Amino acid sequence: MILRHFSLLACALMLAACSSDKASIEPAKLIDFRPAAKIQVRWQQSLGDSGINVLTPGVTRVAVFGASEKYLYRFDRDSGKQMWRIEPGFTVSGGVGAGEGLVLVGGNQGELAAYDETDGKLRWQVQVSSEVLSAPQIASGIVVVRTGNGRIAGLDAQDGKRLWLYERVTPALSVRSHAGVVIRNGMVYAGFAAGRLAAIGLTKGIVIWEAAVSQPRGNTELERISDITSLPAADDRQVCAIAFQGRLACFDAIQGNTMWSREMSSDKGLALFGGYLYVTDADGSVFALDRSTGATLWKNDQHAYRQMSAPYPVEDHLLIGDFEGYVHLLDTRDGNLLARRKTDGSAIIAAPVLMGDGAMVQTSDGELLAISVQK
Repeated sequence: MILRHFSLLACALMLAACSSDKASIEPAKLIDFRPAAKIQVRWQQSLGDSGINVLTPGVTRVAVFGASEKYLYRFDRDSGKQMWRIEPGFTVSGGVGAGEGLVLVGGNQGELAAYDETDGKLRWQVQVSSEVLSAPQIASGIVVVRTGNGRIAGLDAQDGKRLWLYERVTPALSVRSHAGVVIRNGMVYAGFAAGRLAAIGLTKGIVIWEAAVSQPRGNTELERISDITSLPAADDRQVCAIAFQGRLACFDAIQGNTMWSREMSSDKGLALFGGYLYVTDADGSVFALDRSTGATLWKNDQHAYRQMSAPYPVEDHLLIGDFEGYVHLLDTRDGNLLARRKTDGSAIIAAPVLMGDGAMVQTSDGELLAISVQK
């Protein structure tokens, strides 16, 4: 059987084409509003084009690492000054992962390289089973990398030697996903095609539990796509995941018991913060849900169909990017729009990344911005 992978955009277009009686949907126009806060750019750098890939920056206590298709960079975290730039020698399609002294990027031909975070020297490079579409992660001396064929491998951080491999059967038709893994308390959490969520032990790669977030439904293969194409959200108590054309569900992080589930579709992602779960759905609406019950606390649909990114909480605010390169700031308490700032005009696909009391944002054209919020 030949595996067929479609980009989520192509999939959505094909689904829309199946309903010829529906009028084309236009992205919501930006509303006028009175700003109650300001999105401040501390520094910015141009990395270069990401191509079709979704690249995210890696952040440590002293540095920020960014990548384009051709280059890997280190910047001073406070000033944004470039410290080094290297050329991996392959097309970077997944990255950047940073931690424990290493900087990690993957390539579109299955290359995986680890560099010294201080001087950028190559520590090791190995070949994995297929293209790397997400940022590799590192914890407790183990590098975890997910490949385009759905496999997850644990590698020794010292030399790249494979320690374990997790693989599962992929449906004939699945969405090409840039979702990687989340590591928390010795567990690797990852969502898969057909709406499955797995918790894998970090040290040995043994499946601790597996659960169904969503079940495929419909009469055609396209209608039955119900893949988890975004990162799970996890903390010490709870892990949540959402499927495209499917459901949202939260589970006990240790045992895998279902806490609650509800109908909702998203290819963007979600975030746990305090007593809330924040979600950007497939239409671009942003929700705040009660993390214990899944009940809706508020909904903001002012940016419908603007291809909004996953939300990222920064103190009592939510940062979200859109397809025109705008960064939007919402109030976590009621969802009201507080501020807006335009970047380079290209899409912000990946969720912002934490950096102290602010965040890092990378656009698809390669602009990297360190931002903070001023009330």
